[in-house]
Amino acid sequence: MPLTEDRNTPRREGVELSIPMAANTTIFGGALVMLNASGLATRGAVATGQRAVGVALERKTNGAVAGAERIRVAPGIYRFRNGTGADEIVQADVGAPCFILDDDQVAKTNGGGTRSAAGTVIAVEPAGVWVRIGF
Repeated sequence: MPLTEDRNTPRREGVELSIPMAANTTIFGGALVMLNASGLATRGAVATGQRAVGVALERKTNGAVAGAERIRVAPGIYRFRNGTGADEIVQADVGAPCFILDDDQVAKTNGGGTRSAAGTVIAVEPAGVWVRIGF
């Protein structure tokens, strides 16, 4: 039913998320975190159908039971190592999507359809690539 008066709508800032972890997974603090097909947190890796959600704010290990542990993750703009060769991200790629190579490195290409998107390239520096990750 449409509003007929003001409403105090609950909100989240999206500054920090708590995400259940995939089974048998260790995620290191500062790692790029992605969600698998079940919506569980895993560390960044070459895979399809995954969604990057942010960077881990802690190191956490989950055992054999999926979802038994949760990890704190923050979306935002972060610097990662740049790919090499045909996967090196350059200034002309600012504003374009980049793709996950691992939990600390991004690439220019999707690897022939084998990599999930990491986010949007914000800046390229000698020290690495700044990427906007998350919702």
